[in-house]
Amino acid sequence: EKGNCSACPGLGLFYTVLSAFLFSVASLFLKKIEDVHSVEVSAFRCVFQMAFVLPGLIYYKTGFLGPKGKRIFLFFRGFLGSSAMILLYYAFQVMPLADATVITFSSPVFTSLLAWIFLKEKYSIWDLLFTLFAITGVVLIARPPFLFGSNVTGIEGSYTDHLKGTIAAITSTVSGASTFVILRKVGKSVHYFLSIWYYAVIGLIGCVIALFVMNEWRLPYCGKDRVLLILIGLLGLGGQIFLTKALQIEKAGPVAIMKTMDVVFAFILQILFLNHLPTWWTVGGALCVVASSSGTAIRKWRQSLKKAKQNEI
Repeated sequence: EKGNCSACPGLGLFYTVLSAFLFSVASLFLKKIEDVHSVEVSAFRCVFQMAFVLPGLIYYKTGFLGPKGKRIFLFFRGFLGSSAMILLYYAFQVMPLADATVITFSSPVFTSLLAWIFLKEKYSIWDLLFTLFAITGVVLIARPPFLFGSNVTGIEGSYTDHLKGTIAAITSTVSGASTFVILRKVGKSVHYFLSIWYYAVIGLIGCVIALFVMNEWRLPYCGKDRVLLILIGLLGLGGQIFLTKALQIEKAGPVAIMKTMDVVFAFILQILFLNHLPTWWTVGGALCVVASSSGTAIRKWRQSLKKAKQNEI
């Protein structure tokens, strides 16, 4: 696989930017859908993923459950991955696009923290510094009243919604980080399609149960919402595929740095289409979080280069 990729060195990074763009447009559409609950949107996205992955599973003959010892990991990966998606969609619906996107970017920090706890990976003073940076960024975005006084500017709707959105986004980020740790634990032994399959099936079941409990299940009335739902499904899928492709042909470090384009796209789309200028708090928070996630990525990248050098000797 590696041989033919050296021909065009920037391909992985191009895929990453493309994926970031698709994800941002999907989240923009998500904000444009008025009457569909975020959980229902997640359910649609799961159906799309299932429909797409099914032929792959049959083609690669991986079976539907995966290897016996790994099923529990796959289950948790599916459960955490799908809750991350539902929470994130909720956050997108109740808070500004840029704010929600920036918070999800603190995930590398949580990943290194969780990897240190569960996988016994090294956690250095640098990691601590980046973690503090990321937390600062998130606080600037959440703008809690006990730090900022009671008149909070630049949020959509009420502050309680903003806070709920922030909590949802943070929980989503932590869940997302734990799925990364689980994927590292499972490693290459499980086909990539299988983990998406679990994520989609468990997500769908979870969404349906949640919708019944909340009694929110209804087909979107107007045609526009239906089109947007289908587009969100397709864009989300495209984003997933390109991101995976990128990670297959490019080192994780540079990909993680390029992925911060997500934040840039979110700002641009929010200003262009939602007529909602991001506040300076959000910009400051974004800079902190992007600095921390890029920093983490650059460090990881340099470590892997060092390791490669040592292996050559």
